[in-house]
Amino acid sequence: MEWHRRIVEAKEDLASLVVLEMGKPLAQARGEIDYAASFVAYYCEQAKRIHGEIIPDPRTDQRKLLVQSEPIGVAGLITPWNFPVAMITRKAAAALTVGCSVVLKPSEDTPLSALALAELWSSVDGLPGGVFNVVPCSREMASEVGTVLCTHDSVGVVSVTGSTNTGKVCAMYGC
Repeated sequence: MEWHRRIVEAKEDLASLVVLEMGKPLAQARGEIDYAASFVAYYCEQAKRIHGEIIPDPRTDQRKLLVQSEPIGVAGLITPWNFPVAMITRKAAAALTVGCSVVLKPSEDTPLSALALAELWSSVDGLPGGVFNVVPCSREMASEVGTVLCTHDSVGVVSVTGSTNTGKVCAMYGC
């Protein structure tokens, strides 16, 4: 919840950054920061509900199965320009909650919002370094960076929100 608190405290700075980066009106940018913070709060609460479950074995009445959730590995996240803060927290908070490290490729049009969120994450005492990573890149390198996220052996899951072209590149690699 500390990351959430830091986002809420930095609301005006983050909103101003969104205005400067992508031209959203200030009132809408403030709303986006509230929306973004709500994802972090939601997933922080959901973390309390991650536990093992004992379920009946469908093959027999005699046995029970223990189902445990565990991190899938690094989450590769690709986000669009139009919701540069909310789309990141929506994806990153979910991944971080279940124990996955994050490698984020923000839109080449809005990298500063992503870097600001990563800085807020790193400013929280007790959160491990190297867990929330941002890879900003130029438009010319975007496809190459996206390809690495979709094909690298360490990446266990990829979440993409973006243009049709972005989707096509990711679909080529089975993301």
